[in-house]
Amino acid sequence: MPTPPHPSPWARVRALLAPDGVVFRFAPRRRLAITVAVASLLWLVPGRVGVVLGATALAAIGLAALADLVLLPTRGGFGIEREAPVAVGIGDTAPGAYTIISRWPRTLIVELFDDLPRAVQGGVHRVEIELPPFGSLRVTFDVTGMARGKASLGAIGAVVRSGIGLIATRFALQPDDDILVVPSVSGVKKYRLLAMQHRLDAMGIRSLRRKGEGQGFAGLREYVVGDDPRHIDWKAAARRGKLITREFTIERSQTVITLIDAGRAMTQLAGTYSRFELALSSALVLTDIAANAGDRVGTLVFDDEVRAYVPAQRSQGALQAVRAAFIPVTATSREPDYATAFRFLAAHQRKRALIVFYTDVIDVRASQALLAHVSRSAGRHLAIVVALRNDAIYAAAQPRSQGSVALLYEHAAAEELILARQEALERMRRAGVIVLDVSPRVMTSSVINRYLELKGRGAL
Repeated sequence: MPTPPHPSPWARVRALLAPDGVVFRFAPRRRLAITVAVASLLWLVPGRVGVVLGATALAAIGLAALADLVLLPTRGGFGIEREAPVAVGIGDTAPGAYTIISRWPRTLIVELFDDLPRAVQGGVHRVEIELPPFGSLRVTFDVTGMARGKASLGAIGAVVRSGIGLIATRFALQPDDDILVVPSVSGVKKYRLLAMQHRLDAMGIRSLRRKGEGQGFAGLREYVVGDDPRHIDWKAAARRGKLITREFTIERSQTVITLIDAGRAMTQLAGTYSRFELALSSALVLTDIAANAGDRVGTLVFDDEVRAYVPAQRSQGALQAVRAAFIPVTATSREPDYATAFRFLAAHQRKRALIVFYTDVIDVRASQALLAHVSRSAGRHLAIVVALRNDAIYAAAQPRSQGSVALLYEHAAAEELILARQEALERMRRAGVIVLDVSPRVMTSSVINRYLELKGRGAL
């Protein structure tokens, strides 16, 4: 085995000064600079007295700085541990903490810094604490998810000084910890209560008989005035000698598929986040509501190809499966291929289902492919197109009492785009498609309300 090379004197000095990748481990503080500046005024005293006073002051400062240097901890006398959440939803906030540990017999003043990635916001940018001898302190912080995916939390930096405060030592630690930014489920609890309104039968309340395509046979009972004569069971009536009618209840188990456009139009911002991110959050809420209502749930995300697919399933892990499928996908600058998405859906979802399609509709010409495939799909499935508005265009279309010529042109162009969009949406409605023309910021409540309405009248 070859003998490792002996480090040069300069390498040994550099390892002493910068053991953690810091350019210089020891750094002068502002107090040292101010002290030297004040002491330098003594040199202005005339004659030999000024020289003696100035030299004495500088020597005293040098001794104090040396004493301060001795009081500073070594690498083994100081430590930081970071406790960060394993995952955080995009737009959600989760707590974390730093534990600062002293193995040094003297009081230390610590300034803490961190270097969080762009995927999250928050953390401790700069905080100063007093650490007792052989003690530990806990500093809490919050992180907010900003961009989905897995990211390293980065380095932790600390500047440590003694009570003298002339010299400080710097540490840079590189913990091997990551954070996973996932689609937010903060709205799930908010809307979960709405689903309870459709579980009255579990409380002993009789289910209402409603017409719909999803009715199932529940039992027989005596005919009363007002019942549909078509539901009379003549065989049972003959056996019992009185009119007997069939009673139906709405089938609880249906299939709900969220279809999410990840194409160019979905990259546009709707406030802090893109339309795509808001659509994912809304789809997760719908998935949870439908799963808790006993429905089979799945999802399909696409741009010019299928990016993620979870087949319809009814299980406790359905929400987690859909959420996991959303983590790696992002909206792209590609044009969506509706033909590919609907062919894939037709091949993998043959039974009738409620298709909730999150997308954008610009005008008739640009949406011809969307119109054709959604209209064709409406023959097999019940389709809801969640058409996400561009709030900036609608704001520009609002009439203004005063404005420049440029604003007038902007107003006219916005009105033209809105009219073309409304024409495209109307064509979908005439083809039997349910259309929700909503702002991305309020789409979740609109989608859930429509789902509950369809579920309640057995239209699924």
